[in-house]
Amino acid sequence: MSVSAGIAHHRPDAPVVASGRGASPAVTSRPVDGREWDAAISGFDGICQEQLFAFASIRWPGVAPEPRLFERHGRLVGGALVMVQSLPLGLAKIAIIKWGPMLADAGAKDRAALYQGMIEALVAEYAEARGMMLSVLPHASVGDGNEEYQTLRERGFRRGAVLRFPDRYLVNLRLADDAQRKSFGQTWRRQLNKSEKSDLHFEHAGPERLDEFKALYVAMSDRKQFPDYSAFDTLDALMTLDEPLRPELFFVRHGGEVVYGALIFKAGDRAVYLYGASNDSALPLRAGYFMHWHIIRWLRDHTRASWYDLGGTDGFQGLHQFKKGMVGDAGLIRPVPPVANYASRPVAYALGAGAFAAREAYNEVRRRVEMLRPSRAKPDQAPAPLPEEFR
Repeated sequence: MSVSAGIAHHRPDAPVVASGRGASPAVTSRPVDGREWDAAISGFDGICQEQLFAFASIRWPGVAPEPRLFERHGRLVGGALVMVQSLPLGLAKIAIIKWGPMLADAGAKDRAALYQGMIEALVAEYAEARGMMLSVLPHASVGDGNEEYQTLRERGFRRGAVLRFPDRYLVNLRLADDAQRKSFGQTWRRQLNKSEKSDLHFEHAGPERLDEFKALYVAMSDRKQFPDYSAFDTLDALMTLDEPLRPELFFVRHGGEVVYGALIFKAGDRAVYLYGASNDSALPLRAGYFMHWHIIRWLRDHTRASWYDLGGTDGFQGLHQFKKGMVGDAGLIRPVPPVANYASRPVAYALGAGAFAAREAYNEVRRRVEMLRPSRAKPDQAPAPLPEEFR
């Protein structure tokens, strides 16, 4: 798939310079096309699949993606893929950023100030110059508090929608084998030990075996009847990307049969579990434990990632127990913060917040309707209380 974009940007020849507030450094913002964007961010620590143009242009066909790079003193410091959503009747537009803006170097000493500078540049462009509501969803933090969310609130962003099950499960990838196994929960470690006596074999596969994974995934979805709101239709495009952006494909085989498959996004400081699929044989063989143990080791030895992000649970207690055991003593369970919204103009905020409220109401109705279907798996995990810093 070609990712070059004929996106029309606001004032494409006039970079935005944000002088910043307080300690924020001056950061220059400039729009780029999709091809340049995906190439430029491939080495960013903060990269994730949702910030790829190749992903967003397929996942959100009715939304205009606007990739923007940020520089300071001629140095590339970050970027944000901004999704511009038009509201019905052309009343207004909303600028949406999920898991961004991203830092090129998450370990930079001035990372907090650079993040502030990027936010200032985005506010200057989208809220002030173009009159939009700017909506930002930061990552779950690996620190003690969510510094990015606090920066947004201090800048005047208001709290928006909260995920129903916000916890994300992060495995520490920088441990030796013995330390990693000791960190697992006792039950998880015991199940892993049993899986290793089941004559299972771990395989790292190339993109030419994607159809094999798809068949396994579709069969599993039909069998388990989980509601699937994922971006599964983006896989073909993602698997044609160059390294390091192309996801990695893994299988577990028992005898002559593939019983488990997984796709992992491995660029940046946080590798992400995208999709998993299994057949009926996988559960008694404990193939999931075997698969993730070998993925953890592969990521440690073949990538620069510090963390393996297992995602959330969608409200299923069994997934919570499985992921909590894998995270163990050395990993982290951290919540995704609420969406943070900002507009310079009251009308823009009212229209944007109203549109988000309508979407949340629609999603809640859809969720309740899904629960009425007797064949659907029902969430059974109680929502966790919102941390004090997010209230």
